[in-house]
Amino acid sequence: MKSTRNLLVIVRTSRSIELPLLLIAVLLCSIPFNAQTSHQVNRSVLANAKPMFHLSNSAAAGGHIATRGNNGTLGVDSVVNFQSYFYLEDLTQDPLFFGFSWPYTMVGSSPFSGEIEGPTVIGAPVVPVTVQLLDANGSVATTPSGSPLIVRANALMSPTLNSPVFSTTNYTSSSSATQLPDAELRASFYNLTSSAWHTLLRPRALQAQTMSIPSGFYYYALNPDGSCCDFVLLDATTFGNLLFPSIPTDTTTPIGALENSGQIQTSQITTLLFNNVYLYIGTLANCCVLGYHTYDLEPGSASNGYREKRYVVNYSSWISPGLFQGGLADVTALSHEMAEVFYDPFVGNQTPIWLAPNGNCQNNLEVGDVIENLPNGVYSVALHGFTYHPQNVALLQWFAEDIPSNAINGMYSYPNPVLTSPAYLANLNCQ
Repeated sequence: MKSTRNLLVIVRTSRSIELPLLLIAVLLCSIPFNAQTSHQVNRSVLANAKPMFHLSNSAAAGGHIATRGNNGTLGVDSVVNFQSYFYLEDLTQDPLFFGFSWPYTMVGSSPFSGEIEGPTVIGAPVVPVTVQLLDANGSVATTPSGSPLIVRANALMSPTLNSPVFSTTNYTSSSSATQLPDAELRASFYNLTSSAWHTLLRPRALQAQTMSIPSGFYYYALNPDGSCCDFVLLDATTFGNLLFPSIPTDTTTPIGALENSGQIQTSQITTLLFNNVYLYIGTLANCCVLGYHTYDLEPGSASNGYREKRYVVNYSSWISPGLFQGGLADVTALSHEMAEVFYDPFVGNQTPIWLAPNGNCQNNLEVGDVIENLPNGVYSVALHGFTYHPQNVALLQWFAEDIPSNAINGMYSYPNPVLTSPAYLANLNCQ
């Protein structure tokens, strides 16, 4: 189903999709892309990818986090969620975005005193997606040595399910070991809730789905031994059209097949896991998207009270170390996207226009976008014999200009104090 969304820096395409997406790195290469005659590229395409930075002092206006909320978005059949708001009077904002109360919707049950229902457990299917690169005849293309250009994610399921996103470890925001998305959400409400409030994922591995990418809409780099593939770059629009169903009964796409077979439900958060598969927007000069979160919108019926169905999903790529600057590796993309799902499941939480230290200028509550590409944005977590590299995220208090922050330990980001002051509020020109 098609949906649109008001935009400053956000656009909805065939569903509700965030733009800019995770880690859009501006390539500062001198490669004449329009002169290429082959789909094959090498690591130099990624090696020169550099983030933007814009350092400013915060012009704080002062805000407040509400201490009450309500459970569930009316008219919507989707993952359990609660609604509340923050209050911010900022006379420096452009009148178009001036406001006092900024409502938001987040995953889980309400965290506030008297509204707590204890832990909320959410089903979290994880689906490995196999990518086949096709030649001009529609057959699977091959490497110069004759090996098929097929990229599988099956072998990454175990390390993904063992990662901090789905497996428990210790965080300061919880008195007991918990999952990273829960710890990050609890950090914002740490002084407004109790130890009983948790939002937990119950992961479940599903069988692999397959996407076949037509010739002309991809690039690939081979491994040093000539096998497929070091990484794959796909056209973002083509990728989205092949991932989501065009009509409710479409079973030719991974998400359409999963929905129609009942393998995923509206009450769940689904992860589509890829293996070093990244997206470019239009041309290789606009690369690389490593993940995004969204929902597939389908019509309701009498059986669900005619509520619109929202299947909350994220595309996240496993990242091999060394491909990108800044220490991005393994579940960096997944940690970013799952945090944003928790804080903004329907990609609709508007905020005053903010300008982040990394140069991103947006008007939405996308907690990962604030910190992506910062030098200290990624950190290490040793778990189950593997060292993971999730990303720090901004807390609600950063967007709300809460001074001092009433988050855990007065922080504006978590788990590490990457952000030491609230958002710099900008005008329509991002100034």
